[in-house]
Amino acid sequence: MTADTPTPLATFAQLQEGAFADLVRSYASSQVQQDLMIEATRLCERAAGRRLAPFTNLTETERSTGIDPDEYIDAGNVPLDLAGTLGRSYSYAMGTTSLVRHGWLQQFAPHYPEYWSYNLQSITIHRSYGGDQVVNLANVRGPDPDTGHIWYPIGTFLPIGSFVTYVYGGGYATVPADLVRACKYMAASIAVRELDPTMAGHGHDPDILAADAHAICADYQG
Repeated sequence: MTADTPTPLATFAQLQEGAFADLVRSYASSQVQQDLMIEATRLCERAAGRRLAPFTNLTETERSTGIDPDEYIDAGNVPLDLAGTLGRSYSYAMGTTSLVRHGWLQQFAPHYPEYWSYNLQSITIHRSYGGDQVVNLANVRGPDPDTGHIWYPIGTFLPIGSFVTYVYGGGYATVPADLVRACKYMAASIAVRELDPTMAGHGHDPDILAADAHAICADYQG
């Protein structure tokens, strides 16, 4: 079984820098330390309902819908390059001029987009007619870190109702300070429950720590 090994939102060294150092002094193994921070990271992502830590090879499929009324549908009055002309001719031949120009990735930065990094690996269009097409990534604009928006140029044969499969990576290359704090709170909550499951005599309340972590992550919800 493949191990879950994301880059944690906070490191064990960061957890040890403050008041939680004594709490986790018994975590001597580097593997146990790493596992604690990975679990805390995944719990933060579940609380936020989105990916936060850097990730790769995420596959998403969306059904293309809608035509922007502010954009030309068939580009009848727009000068086109060779690719755009061929694409429009192909759409006429297939019996459609209603081509979708926009797509959106589900994972993007709700805050601090300047810290977010995308790696778009592939886009594949699955049409109910006309077959499948692997999109030339050099011809699309985006994705935009603050919205996940992808803009297809005129000539991309993407009829309404087609399915589009995206494979990409992303996440916070630089983790915002509040998410570091959330991860530390979540890790401390896990540690308290392991050390004192009945919460009979320990100085930290895991419920309060977890609630503080959830409160931070809630602002990152999708």
